[in-house]
Amino acid sequence: MKRFVCARLQDIDFCAKEIIESCRGKNVWVFKGPMGAGKTTIIRAIASQMGIVDNVSSPTFGLVNEYGDTEGNVFYHFDFYRIEDQSEAVDMGVDEYFGSGSLCWVEWGERIPDLIPSDAAVIAIHSLDEYSREITIW
Repeated sequence: MKRFVCARLQDIDFCAKEIIESCRGKNVWVFKGPMGAGKTTIIRAIASQMGIVDNVSSPTFGLVNEYGDTEGNVFYHFDFYRIEDQSEAVDMGVDEYFGSGSLCWVEWGERIPDLIPSDAAVIAIHSLDEYSREITIW
């Protein structure tokens, strides 16, 4: 387990690098935290650090966004906030995405607990105040 504080928005690139280094080798990264904690913001910073050229935004309504980097690698970004039942994720083929070998970033993974791989990285974001976030990775 690793824990650190992202004290201000200007520190986000450092925080993104710490997350990338800590989660290297895992294909599914689950981001936990309440609404407004900064899950999409940190994913956007991670994507930038990884050379993703596409616009990174929350896939709240479409459930999944696909991004690419300059080397042709594919990344998937999920937001399961709006699903009512895990079967919706099954129907969209989440198992195929998770098993694809591509990096998958998951917001609101607690909505699909039975579908998250046991070896997934978990990144918990806790708001300390308006700007500071404590990040715990396991």
